[in-house]
Amino acid sequence: MTQTHDGAVRPAQGAAAGIPVEEPAQPDRIRRPSDAIRFAASVVALAAVMLLVSIAQQTTHGLQTDIAQGTAHAPRPLLTLATLVSSFGVLAVPIAFAIERLFHKDGTRVAIALLAAMIAFGVTVGLDDLVVRAAPGGVLDSLIWGGTETAPVHTDIAPVIAFVSAVGMAGRARWQAATWTMIGLAALTGLTASYASVAALAATYLLGRAIGHGTLYAVGTPNPRPSGRTVAAALERLGLRPERAARLDGTGEAADGTRRYGVVLAAFPRDGAGARLPVERGPHGEWDVEVRVLDRDQQTAGLLYRVWRLLRLRGDTTGRTLRSLRRSLELESLMAYAVDAAGARTPRIVGTCEVGTEAALLAYGHVPGRRLGDVPREEVTDALLTDVWRQFRALQAGRLAHRRLEGGAVLVGDDGLAYLTDLRSGETAAGDLALRLDLAQLLTTLALRAGPERAVRTAASVLGEEALGGAVPLLQRVALSRATRTALRHDKELLTRIREQIVRLKPETEAAPAKLERFRPRTIVSIVALSVAAYIVIPQVTSLDIGHLAATASWHWVAAALGAAALTYVAAALMLMGFVPERLPLSRTVLVQLAASFVKLVAPAAVGGVAVNTRYLQRTGVRPTLAVASVGASQLVGMVIHILLLVLFGFLTGSTAKATQDLAPSRTIVLAVLGLGLLAGLALTVPRVRRVVASRLRAMFSGVVPRLVDVLQSPSKLATGMGGTLLLTLAFSLCLDASIRAFGGSLPWTTVVLVFLTANAVGSAAPTPGGLGAVEGALTLALTISGLTAETATSAVLLYRLLTLWLPVLPGWGAFAFLQRKEAL
Repeated sequence: MTQTHDGAVRPAQGAAAGIPVEEPAQPDRIRRPSDAIRFAASVVALAAVMLLVSIAQQTTHGLQTDIAQGTAHAPRPLLTLATLVSSFGVLAVPIAFAIERLFHKDGTRVAIALLAAMIAFGVTVGLDDLVVRAAPGGVLDSLIWGGTETAPVHTDIAPVIAFVSAVGMAGRARWQAATWTMIGLAALTGLTASYASVAALAATYLLGRAIGHGTLYAVGTPNPRPSGRTVAAALERLGLRPERAARLDGTGEAADGTRRYGVVLAAFPRDGAGARLPVERGPHGEWDVEVRVLDRDQQTAGLLYRVWRLLRLRGDTTGRTLRSLRRSLELESLMAYAVDAAGARTPRIVGTCEVGTEAALLAYGHVPGRRLGDVPREEVTDALLTDVWRQFRALQAGRLAHRRLEGGAVLVGDDGLAYLTDLRSGETAAGDLALRLDLAQLLTTLALRAGPERAVRTAASVLGEEALGGAVPLLQRVALSRATRTALRHDKELLTRIREQIVRLKPETEAAPAKLERFRPRTIVSIVALSVAAYIVIPQVTSLDIGHLAATASWHWVAAALGAAALTYVAAALMLMGFVPERLPLSRTVLVQLAASFVKLVAPAAVGGVAVNTRYLQRTGVRPTLAVASVGASQLVGMVIHILLLVLFGFLTGSTAKATQDLAPSRTIVLAVLGLGLLAGLALTVPRVRRVVASRLRAMFSGVVPRLVDVLQSPSKLATGMGGTLLLTLAFSLCLDASIRAFGGSLPWTTVVLVFLTANAVGSAAPTPGGLGAVEGALTLALTISGLTAETATSAVLLYRLLTLWLPVLPGWGAFAFLQRKEAL
């Protein structure tokens, strides 16, 4: 022990290293998320290089030529010296570093790096000796720039890069500079000697990085995390004297990837004036200090999810995606002091410090209690909820955003008071949107524990009704934390009930959802589908002579296709009218179907028409539940008839083919249909898929059976509905057949119907507006394998989609605007 001039007793340096710490044994090796992320990034970048050299061959060739001409004027002795130095140094420097690491007893890391180098050597030799000779040309020729006489990847450099990536030179600037200088000289030598191109060197670098980090993640890196005793010893630098400690988060990290320790102190720290720091010993011998450890290797945990949220959501709704260990320590410390200064109740921070180079710690005064998520429902009283809202009000007054107000972020102390914890994602000087998001998150968290009515009532008593109204537009699943969204799966109507409770208190509250998303996942699916369609259709369209096609097209068949396309709107109107017991005017119902063709461009094909028809029925006086049931009934009958017709015409197509001895195309179509049916059947054997499908169908067709019973009591209505369903299929098939014949093609009638039914099913399942991409691709492929030439099939599909999707857009917009003015939509 030593005594300072202020009279405080300080432990001797390292005195805490031998204190007892209860914790599970740490693994010898760990898999760091950062290695997986670097491996994935290297693979993606390597694929980008491959794509670049395949679409910009002239650019890469020109760049290589410029480099070769430039180096030709360099002094030959200088190039010779660079070659000699790099030939020796590219291996000597990594070997010297490996020996240095062995002296520091880091042999495991060196062994892993050697394994990565061996894998890289084997891969590069295989590429150079086997792949290029087996498949020269194209991308490989662009990559190697010089034909098969040179190598697509640099065999001498790739293993060294893999070794360096796996051995870990972070923090050793001199070794890094020497190693990468040698690698750079070796690359320059390859360029001047035309051994490899710039693209080949880029591919070599990315391949070596991918192999190095991939090996490191697969095998695992030696565990650099400090032990509990090391953490306890680091507390001495804060003036604390630990006596014993124990791990508080069990056998693994907490949900946020950190470790927590409870520590009992033998003596209390004092500040420079001799006053005791605010660490209170709890009753019954609880911990004096709770230590939160930030491990460097955990700073990238969940990075891909955070990047996804950053790209998907508006910038104001997301926090910082990636922080260094030092930055995380500083921000959490700042937030802890700011929350305390704002008057909100939170465990007081005692101090912070780094633990070596791989971790840092934050020491808090221990508050005995339970997390809100662990408190039984019967113990979540109104008094406790009110206290939580008071602490939240203090946060809001101080412009502090917590960003993670989940059940684990609210600590219910043994004294019955609420404490705000888990401040790692907090934000000071927060904007209005971040504060309102916090309100929406806490409302949902408390509603999950105590119900919407109590959560809203207690919030209103503290925050006021006006403040609650600002949270209504933000009560969306996308605005909430991942854990909360998972909890909402068991109560999907909770957010709706919270909104209803707020609106009851403040009826004039604006309930329109705020736009928090830059895009929805459905947008990505749409882009992919459109890209696939473009890949299929555009090469065929560019090979067409549009002027020649227009001059040679049979215009009487084009007119017939136009008439059939117009007939589809009458058929759709009859289909809807047949399943609505109430009387509907035919002309206006046809206009509604025309308006739905405009909505198709902004909604998936299976959704737009349903929404427009449901709105139309509600405007005509049909109650909302009955309107949904009527549209659901028509959709259900249409789906059943569609499946039956698909099976029937598949059988008829096969029979016709046997009669005409033209088996191949028809067999292909039938096999494709059977294959799709088999895949659907196999998918339904998975319980989770079966539950999802059942819930979707239940939601779509709830109340349909009673509505069908009403329709069955009127034979005329039933005939109208069934007739409209069959007429709709007939009209679309006639339009497709006429489009084929307009360009000189011809297929059996049964084949045309089967092709339409198959493409329509694909389009209905696709999440793209109007089935864009999916329908074009399915129709073109089906018509081609049915016997049409690619030119005729593409022309027919373009005409068919022009008449059924694009041409009705303008009149559909006019019908939509007219019906809105008449308040029919």
